[in-house]
Amino acid sequence: MKKEKNIFINGAINASFIGKSIESHQSKTSIGAHSIFLGQVRADVIDGKEVNAIEYTSYEDMANEQMSIIREEIFAKYNLTCMHVYHSLGKVSVGEICLFVFTSSKNRKAAIDACNELVERIKKELPIWGKEIFSDETSQWKINN
Repeated sequence: MKKEKNIFINGAINASFIGKSIESHQSKTSIGAHSIFLGQVRADVIDGKEVNAIEYTSYEDMANEQMSIIREEIFAKYNLTCMHVYHSLGKVSVGEICLFVFTSSKNRKAAIDACNELVERIKKELPIWGKEIFSDETSQWKINN
């Protein structure tokens, strides 16, 4: 049995991590296209209160196991060279990156379509929850949309 990859990173996903991930693919010369999705925490205003951060929690073992299944299904459906998924845990402030999805393929259509499907499936199928933390220090569970 293959060990699941851990998709979780504590805190925000920083730009240097994203840059290094992109840079590490320059030597893979069979790749012709990358598609990248970056999820960023928004400063939503809900009931007159502004969101300052989101605190992410997860049932990590289940999420990693489900992500492994999704990964296999996406690789079977699209002609990908690489796929990387990282999601934050803990507190992520407004403006910071909380989700990084990166797909690579010989051609752009597969990379783009796979990336889009991955993002939708992550949002719908993984046990990851976000608690919106407001400027007045109150909080509520986030509704994904």
